[in-house]
Amino acid sequence: MAQELSQSGKPSESLSQRELIERLCHMGAGALAAALGAGVAGTLGAGCQSGSAPSNAGTGRKFRYGMVIDTRRCIGCRACVVACKAENKTPPGVSYTVVLENALGPRPNDRPLFMTKPCFHCENPPCVSVCPVGATYKRSQDGIVVVDYDRCIGCRYCITGCPYGARYFDYGEHYESTGGVMAEVPSPEYGQYRVRQLGKSPVGNVRKCTFCMHLQDEQGRYDKAAGRWPACVKTCPGHALFFGDFNDPESEVARLLQERPAVRLKEELGTEPNVYYLL
Repeated sequence: MAQELSQSGKPSESLSQRELIERLCHMGAGALAAALGAGVAGTLGAGCQSGSAPSNAGTGRKFRYGMVIDTRRCIGCRACVVACKAENKTPPGVSYTVVLENALGPRPNDRPLFMTKPCFHCENPPCVSVCPVGATYKRSQDGIVVVDYDRCIGCRYCITGCPYGARYFDYGEHYESTGGVMAEVPSPEYGQYRVRQLGKSPVGNVRKCTFCMHLQDEQGRYDKAAGRWPACVKTCPGHALFFGDFNDPESEVARLLQERPAVRLKEELGTEPNVYYLL
């Protein structure tokens, strides 16, 4: 029986490219490290069925918003991180999206691999089930996982429960270089325009990515042409980030998953994350 990968980490010569694609697709997120680490991602073509657009069956939701991230395009500039901070006015230690470098180990020819990591807005979010006061929940209309700052007691159980490290605690710090000015600028999060003050929410709360849901209209829709689009996505200079409604088969994210092989991180946990990585 032919091995999927040789001891050197490269695809076995006795395994055809088609077989390799099929096995990587069946292996899911665990194959991402093997594929990218061995430098074979560039050889994978379309046709990976596990990368098809997610079904809305059983959710009863109007929208299923999510993100598709192209690992070949990300250059690690971290413009998405800066754009997110500027949009949501987040303090030190709170970054709704981060960029990991070579998280999967060394690459051939010392070529770096960058992976953008926002909140994954899981279909089955572990963070929700562990919250003792119901402060974090999944919105019924679009599946975005949010935090009710007025209800959150800062216990941080959700931080422990999140397998993706996508939640942060607001300790009340501010950027000294700005003289505290940035902390005085209202954040548009949840359309609440709160000013951060010690003893008042969101200081002392857990915070996370919301897919910039404050940019939705009254019907819960975003408008890319009008600039009402997640800050990280519309700022990415390499066009590595894509956002949209998986329920819409004509959306960019749905089409990408039909055209390219994709995997999700830690999908073996049953969380059903709504962020996909293109191989």
